[in-house]
Amino acid sequence: MDIRSLFRTTLAVTGLFAASATIAAEQVNIYSYRQPFLIEPVLDKFTEATGIETKVVFASKGLNERLQREGRNSPADLVLTSNTSSLMDLLAKDLTQPVQSDVLEKNIPAQFRDEAGNWFGLTTRARLIYASKDRVKPGEITRYEELADPKWKGRICTRSGKHPYNLSLFASMIAHHGEAETKQWLEGVKANLARKPQGNDRAQVKAISEGVCDLSLGNSYYFGNMITNTEQPEQIEWAKSVNLVFPNQQDRGTHMFISGAALTRHAPNRDNAIKLLEFLSGPEAQYLYAEKNFEFPVRPGTPRSELINQYMGEFKEDDLSLTEIGSHVPAASRLVDEVGFDF
Repeated sequence: MDIRSLFRTTLAVTGLFAASATIAAEQVNIYSYRQPFLIEPVLDKFTEATGIETKVVFASKGLNERLQREGRNSPADLVLTSNTSSLMDLLAKDLTQPVQSDVLEKNIPAQFRDEAGNWFGLTTRARLIYASKDRVKPGEITRYEELADPKWKGRICTRSGKHPYNLSLFASMIAHHGEAETKQWLEGVKANLARKPQGNDRAQVKAISEGVCDLSLGNSYYFGNMITNTEQPEQIEWAKSVNLVFPNQQDRGTHMFISGAALTRHAPNRDNAIKLLEFLSGPEAQYLYAEKNFEFPVRPGTPRSELINQYMGEFKEDDLSLTEIGSHVPAASRLVDEVGFDF
């Protein structure tokens, strides 16, 4: 097993970071919430271009807490996240340090990075409404607000309201409408659920294809992953059963959120980590993100995947600041509990 494979394992082997310090003088150590298959092609290109090795520990949860426990002894230089909430949590726990970089400021629009440089968005995703082709007419639903309309009673599926993807959307609703109106909206959406919130975004599309429900909330890139999944052809059929609705095109635009990265407070390989951050925001990495993962590049001028253009085209994005959205996430989480959304 080569060095890179050895380190791209689970949290159980993170102790190997320290043992490898003398093996590779040029390296960057990464804690990643993003699954290995999503980021390895980009990291391989970085090593190829710079000679700097990347050592990755992947986990679906708990990395922020691990970083907090490790303190200044942590080997991690960079944290890669799959959502805005994790970045905000890193900042709230004082686990980041600011980066001042002309490259990052040029490549990443202001709305997708922290003003002080403590975190940076690397890709954007749209939170869409997936609608049954057979049971929902085109144009029958066009806004997030309409999910609370009683006409959809028993017809909506979604993952947990406490999941960061949904909390981000709910937080944006608070930003636009206030807490009281958002709570009323959440109560309406809950009343329209076909089943208890469960599974991931793909599971909701599967439920639509099976007739369990007619609408679901889901991220845009899941459609690309399903429609091209030749190893699991049933997912292609799920994707073919739905139309993609980009909500609120006549007013504020569709909710957008990010995958991103932050430099850790005690990064032992700070300069290499900044080089990686800049590379991830650059044209080659941004193109790979678009082609391999079906995400939207943050770097202006980087083309989207041809497949995504085929099914999605251009659409109006909500330009609400992610910092503002993040400030409402705690309130969104509280409202989910207050309405008993998941129960």
